[in-house]
Amino acid sequence: MIRRLKWLSVVSTIGMIFILIGGALVTKTDSGDGCGDSWPLCHGQLLPSEISPELIIELSHRLVSGIVGIAVLLLSFLAWKYIGHIREVKLLSFLSITFLILQGFIGAAAVMWGQSDFVLAAHFGISLISFAAVFLLTLIIFEIDKKFDTTSLFIQKKHRIEIYLLTIYTIFVVYTGALVRHTNADLVCSDWPFCTNGSPFAFSQFSFQQWVQMGHRLAAGILFFWTIMFFIKVVKHYRNNLLMYWGWIITLSFITLQVVFGALVIFTMLNLGVALLHALFITCYFGMLSYFILLSSRSAKFEKEMNTSTKKQKYHSVFKYT
Repeated sequence: MIRRLKWLSVVSTIGMIFILIGGALVTKTDSGDGCGDSWPLCHGQLLPSEISPELIIELSHRLVSGIVGIAVLLLSFLAWKYIGHIREVKLLSFLSITFLILQGFIGAAAVMWGQSDFVLAAHFGISLISFAAVFLLTLIIFEIDKKFDTTSLFIQKKHRIEIYLLTIYTIFVVYTGALVRHTNADLVCSDWPFCTNGSPFAFSQFSFQQWVQMGHRLAAGILFFWTIMFFIKVVKHYRNNLLMYWGWIITLSFITLQVVFGALVIFTMLNLGVALLHALFITCYFGMLSYFILLSSRSAKFEKEMNTSTKKQKYHSVFKYT
C-alpha cells in the first residue's frame, strides 16, 4: 500500500502544480469567461458547439482540477487510513481537501456570479496552501522509508519563528501578485525596478494600478532580501546539516528565479511562458517553506518533550532529597 501511496502522492503533487499554473494561464489569457456564466458545464452544454481558445483553456483547467481533486481526495483518505498514526498526516489531509474545495468554490462563484478583484486575488493563495499540504503529505510518505534524514536536525526557536513569519509574509506577497493580474496592472509600469526609472519617486502621478504594481514589487523585494538574510543565518548556524544547508540553497534559488522572471515579465511585455514560470517558481518556493515549517514543528515538539523531561527529573530529585 505504501508503494501505491507514493505513486498517488506524486501524481497529486504534480497535478496541483498543473492546477496552479492552469489557473495562472486562465487569468493571463483572460479565459475566465471562456465558458460564459455556466459552471460546471460550458455555456450550459456538456460539449460546446462553438469552440474558442478561451473556452479550451477554461474547460481544460476545470477538467484538470476535477481529476486532480479526485486524486487528492483519494490520497487524503488513504493517508489518513494507513499512516494516520504519523502526527501531521491527519491535519495535512484535512487541509488538502478543505482548501482545494474552497478554491474550487471561489472559482465557480467567480464564473456564475462574478467577484471583486480583491476576492479573486485570494484564489491563487488558497490553491497554494492546498498544494503545500499535498506536497508535505508526499514528503511524509516518502520519509517512511527514511529517504530523508530529518532526525538529526534541530531548528532553534528564534529561527522557527522567523520561518513562520516568512511563510505568512509570502502568502501576502502572493496575494499582491495575484492582485496585479486581476486588476490588469501587469504592464502599467514600463520600467524596472522603478515604475519609471527616469523619475522613480513621482508617487503623486501614480494611478491605482501603478500603486498595485509597485506595491507588489516592494513586497517581493522585501521577501527576496529577507530570504537572503535568513540564508546567511542558516549558513552560520546549520552549516554542517546538509538538509538545512542545501534546502535553503534551493529555497534561495527559487526566490531568485522568481525575481528574475518577474523583471522579465516587464522586459518581454508579458510573455506568456515567462509569466507562467513566474507563477511556477513562487509555487516551488512556497513548497520549500512549507517543508521547513514541518521540520520546525517537529523541532518544537522535541524541545517541548525535552523541557517536560527535564522538569520531571528536577521534581523527582527535589522529592528524593526531601
